[in-house]
Amino acid sequence: MDFDVIVLGAGIVGVSSALHLQDRGRRVALVDRRGPGEETSFGNAGLIESSSVVPYAFPRDLATLLRYARNRSTDLYWNYRALPHFFTWLARFWRESSPERLMVAARDMLPLIRQSVAEHELLIERGRLGSLARDSGWIEAFRSPAEFSRQRAAAEVAARTYGLRVTVLDSIALGTHEPGVADKFCGALHWQDPMSIVNPGKLTKGYARLFEEAGGTLLIGDATTLKAESGGWSVETSSGTISASEVVVALGPWSDQIFQPLGYRVPLRGKRGYHMHYQPTRPLLSMPLVDSEQGYVVAPMEGRLRLTTGVEIARRDARPTGIQLERAERTARPIFGLGMRMDEAPWLGLRPCTPDMRPVIGRAPRHHGLWFAFGHNHHGLTLGPVTGRLLAEMMTGAQPFVDPHPFRPERFG
Repeated sequence: MDFDVIVLGAGIVGVSSALHLQDRGRRVALVDRRGPGEETSFGNAGLIESSSVVPYAFPRDLATLLRYARNRSTDLYWNYRALPHFFTWLARFWRESSPERLMVAARDMLPLIRQSVAEHELLIERGRLGSLARDSGWIEAFRSPAEFSRQRAAAEVAARTYGLRVTVLDSIALGTHEPGVADKFCGALHWQDPMSIVNPGKLTKGYARLFEEAGGTLLIGDATTLKAESGGWSVETSSGTISASEVVVALGPWSDQIFQPLGYRVPLRGKRGYHMHYQPTRPLLSMPLVDSEQGYVVAPMEGRLRLTTGVEIARRDARPTGIQLERAERTARPIFGLGMRMDEAPWLGLRPCTPDMRPVIGRAPRHHGLWFAFGHNHHGLTLGPVTGRLLAEMMTGAQPFVDPHPFRPERFG
């Protein structure tokens, strides 16, 4: 075999997995159709979200459901042609979002979320990437006093339950903290534990550089050429056919292109999202800020402002609509002083999601040497390094630092 392990996918999860396997003595090839961090890992709000212990769930209150049904909201837009493709997935997502099941999901995710910042910090220090990281947290801002009061109470419970640090800001304190934000919010919550990244794509490339500097092999290749060979696996790359005894599928929303032909029926869907960069016309934000009731995030990115949207339900190959971005931009421009657009076109990406709000991490049950690491449900950047550590521990026979049972591939049958 040319390598011990082939990792398919050079996003944050794949790169982190390759690094951790390499650290444990494995000869690793990292294969992607593009460069590291140029797909889903490129376009996000840059949050390493150690305070979002409870996963993003299907809303259960009638007012929100009616608003979504009208399909005019900023935080969700759905294409009716995609509904048959998503129907079964959404039904299971609804079921898994019951209060009881959601709390079980939060309990399962807590060990990964809690360790996420520490695992990033280790790689950031190794890669001398400190200029990309901020440890100031993020701000969740509210428009209506009733919602602010409700979320403030929930935040106080979360802080006590999970040991999180959060500061309550009234409108005056928010204005003092972020002078570039117009007076449109009645209050905010400053979550202090998370880290933010001013260029997520560059961070992923920095981790990939670490991998190469330590002797790792980065190749351009087509993951769909993966074949089971005698005693291992092979894949076609620009440098020819390579082989290894084990392979990791870390292709994010495209992982189904590998596991479906092999007979696995993991309910993976990609929630689409957009971003655009703008010239700031006011003092730059000091940290990412979410307009909680409108469902978009504005984040400082190396002197620019990045506006990231909520969720678009559409088929993976559907043409970009830009509807959500236009709605969010219309709302955000006067509040944050968004100036000229700085990108030729909106960026469109896919968030790989499972209906039970847990990633898929572990050994594929019916194929020797096949491993999965995908489906991180809005938290790919957050959970990349911690996933890589857990996967590498499992693959090398070490004691996993957390119980991997909740993330096992066979839970879907």
